[in-house]
Amino acid sequence: MQIFFLSQILFLLLFVTTFAQIPPGYYDAAGGLSGTALQSALHNTIKNHTVVDYGSLYTWFQTTDMESGNVVRDMYSDVPGGTPPYVYHYNSGDECGNYGGEGACYNREHSWPKSWFGGEVSPMYTDLFHLYPTDGYVNNQRNNYPYGDVGSVTWTSLNGSRLGSCSDAGYTGTVFEPIDDYKGDFARTYFYMSTRYYTEDNNWPGSPMTDGSQLKPWALQVMLDWSAQDPVSEKETSRNNAVYQVQHNRNPFIDHPEFVNEIWGFPVGARQNHGALSLKIFPNPCSEFCTVGMPSPVEDQVPTIMIISMNGTIWYPEFRSAGPELTINMHSLPAGIYCLMLKSDQRIWYSRLVKE
Repeated sequence: MQIFFLSQILFLLLFVTTFAQIPPGYYDAAGGLSGTALQSALHNTIKNHTVVDYGSLYTWFQTTDMESGNVVRDMYSDVPGGTPPYVYHYNSGDECGNYGGEGACYNREHSWPKSWFGGEVSPMYTDLFHLYPTDGYVNNQRNNYPYGDVGSVTWTSLNGSRLGSCSDAGYTGTVFEPIDDYKGDFARTYFYMSTRYYTEDNNWPGSPMTDGSQLKPWALQVMLDWSAQDPVSEKETSRNNAVYQVQHNRNPFIDHPEFVNEIWGFPVGARQNHGALSLKIFPNPCSEFCTVGMPSPVEDQVPTIMIISMNGTIWYPEFRSAGPELTINMHSLPAGIYCLMLKSDQRIWYSRLVKE
């Protein structure tokens, strides 16, 4: 049996606390479903959330998007693992305001632009799951352009976010590309929007990226790709729990990232080489033992293994490592559908797991 070091145990306890905030039975209706049936079940689970006032967003951001030192977590200026070009602080007058360039002030970014759903319309206008504090100038540069991969660059922010012509198949217009560390965050934000407002989008104008609340084919491939290459992070899990305390609904694609592929499938072609899709389990379904192929970035590391039920119950199975594979003891796990999650170096890989 693998023995964890003390530091890993301490982190594991912290991680348990975050996942334990999923209410018992919250995702029971999603069990065994896929495709639009799963999307519809999740919609019914997360709809009718508590709506907050637009003027209160700066206050709520202090709960959902704060780093140590009262620092604003801004995905348009942050440099994970490095030194950001500037930082903002809550309650220090850094809210916009006028700006003539980066670093002047931060404001409230509708990552799903409000013009795509008809303007200042409730509840979309103040839904915290797609609203983020961001630098005002970068927010303005992003405007209401779709997210996408940039080919020919016309502008680059100080943290490396880019604006320019789209290089993704199916679209050639202008797109905004955040840094790699946050692409998955925005992808899972969009999957949330497509599910929270599923069938509630009759009057949405749409956009080059969206048809009502649903992603157009080219954009869906991009978001599937981004979600795979940038798996769920601790930051997203913490934010999901914080927003739940405010709105009383959750982003299912952070709690159960396997739902993404069970609804929309996998990205096509070369896109399938990214991290989250490299987690292979066999046999699956399994009974006594299953073998997990380790993603190449973590083959030489000691991972954290968690098995999570549909209602958020967590198991920490015994496992043995042998080169690029792990053998997991499934004997004590009740029969059912689970998400197996592997964590290492602030990244999480996942796959659907069925216990017979």
